[in-house]
Amino acid sequence: MTNAHDADTRPGRLLLLLPLQAGCVAGLGLLVTGPLAGRWPLSSEDGVNRALAVRRSVPATVFSEAMSLLAGTGSVIALTLVACVALLCVPRVPRWREAAFLAVSVAAQSAVFLLVTLVVERPRPDVPHLDAAPPTSSFPSGHVGASMALFGGLAVLAARRLSGLRRYLVVAVLLLLPLAVAGSRVYRGMHHPSDVLAGLLNGACTLLVVACAVLLPGTGAAPERAAGGGLPPVPRTGPAGGRTSSGERGRVVVVRHPHGCDAVTAARVRDVLRGRGWTDQVWVLTSAEEPCGALAARTAEADTALVVVCGGDGTVRACAEVLAGTGIPLAIVPCGTGNLLARNLRLPSDAAAALEEALSGEAVGVDVGRVSGDGLAPTRFVVMAGAGFDAAMVRDASPRLKERLGWAAYVLSALRHLRDPRMRLSIRLDGGAPLERRARMVVIGNVGTLQGGLPLLPDARPDSGRLDVVLLDPRGAGGWFAAARHLASRGTGRGSADGRPRPATGGSGRLAAHGALEYFSAARIDLRLARTQPRELDGDAFPAGTRVTAEVEPGALRVCLPVPARTGAPGTPGTPDERVTDGAEGAAALSAGD
Repeated sequence: MTNAHDADTRPGRLLLLLPLQAGCVAGLGLLVTGPLAGRWPLSSEDGVNRALAVRRSVPATVFSEAMSLLAGTGSVIALTLVACVALLCVPRVPRWREAAFLAVSVAAQSAVFLLVTLVVERPRPDVPHLDAAPPTSSFPSGHVGASMALFGGLAVLAARRLSGLRRYLVVAVLLLLPLAVAGSRVYRGMHHPSDVLAGLLNGACTLLVVACAVLLPGTGAAPERAAGGGLPPVPRTGPAGGRTSSGERGRVVVVRHPHGCDAVTAARVRDVLRGRGWTDQVWVLTSAEEPCGALAARTAEADTALVVVCGGDGTVRACAEVLAGTGIPLAIVPCGTGNLLARNLRLPSDAAAALEEALSGEAVGVDVGRVSGDGLAPTRFVVMAGAGFDAAMVRDASPRLKERLGWAAYVLSALRHLRDPRMRLSIRLDGGAPLERRARMVVIGNVGTLQGGLPLLPDARPDSGRLDVVLLDPRGAGGWFAAARHLASRGTGRGSADGRPRPATGGSGRLAAHGALEYFSAARIDLRLARTQPRELDGDAFPAGTRVTAEVEPGALRVCLPVPARTGAPGTPGTPDERVTDGAEGAAALSAGD
């Protein structure tokens, strides 16, 4: 049985391919300078260099000088350090794996280059040189290899993080830079064409090896989809995984919200963990300054095998911010006001029962959303992000009433904002053309069911690789009534014949409730609001602003979920079971191969 430690260390052994890569490049160099030197096309390389030398012009010379300077040793080292520092300091959670990928790629390429030049000796082209010739072989081009490792590595990271048109533009620009450097080195008489081709090959092979060794293990990249559209469950390693090579459980970190999880509940959680074999427990408390406690520091320890979060959606969101992409499984103990993620994932409302079922199930990859905007640093969410009416409702809900009434406090807050003015906005889906709309609120959801089984986003699934969007724009009392009736009918199994909103006429969304609701779905959503509006993430108020950009990170978070009955669907239309999970039961059903 493969344990989690082995799964993470084996890909690192791929770095042992780098010496083999150096040997292959050196062998190619010996062929270029030996048996193949007088054969076409190598025999025509001198003619190419001479033709470029006699056709040099001021603009081309200036451009080539800039490209050579950009790919110089000092520039590459400085840019790599800046990029790594940015990856570690700018995001809310340091991206250690991505920074390591970039640094190791540049360093490994340089090491291969130096090893090859010790074996291969090739003089530089017999034309006037525009740069001082370093005392190394012309084969391969170090400038080109370094630029390929640096800018190609940045292109790999951009392709993982961006989406839509911006992804293609950024990746294309980054990949064009090594090609421009290659052409500049030949133009300036510093290398033969085969030298720069070998440099490109060396840099590209280094990126491939390092990416497989560093980025693939537990990166949160999108897993392969099963034939039915769902994500396959992560292979089980016992009831909750996390065993060491000696067969013992690893360390479990329990993140506890001091108000949501009282002492009695904490004692029950501790007993459940002990009963399941988790004796090495580390408990951390959340605070306003640290909404996930000291989780980031604890998960950096190699023996952390499981994280249990005892709190509401805000605490779960803060923990997901740290855990997404790490491969460490998360077990949710619902102890908050709404507990929407737990409800949508079909976890029991009782804390101990939820933990028991989660630890007896499987760890499954579920999506998380990543949102940013003006005054809003990139932040992950697991339930919903919104602007307008719902964000104002969250912002103005009384903390005292939330403690006494629970989620009903949001209803009282909502009544205060029923007459708020509509907002003008534009919405762009997956880089498409912006759609101009008016609405009282916009909600972007990873899951779709609210308290009481109210399906605000009936098609949202936490394993779909997409985010769902709803615009609420009721007109007058009749509009509010139509919207409420539509949502209530979906929650009780009634509604349209096929159970789906009516397609919009002439638009790209789907209309429902006589136009009071409009639905969209995309992997990336860009919102632009005409005026500053309140914003919220997973039930927590965030600074008001005019821009919201949300994109999905497919399968980035491993969550321990119960295994549903394999005899059929978990519920039938109209049952309470379905009302709680409508539109979001897919993640739990994955464990049964649904």
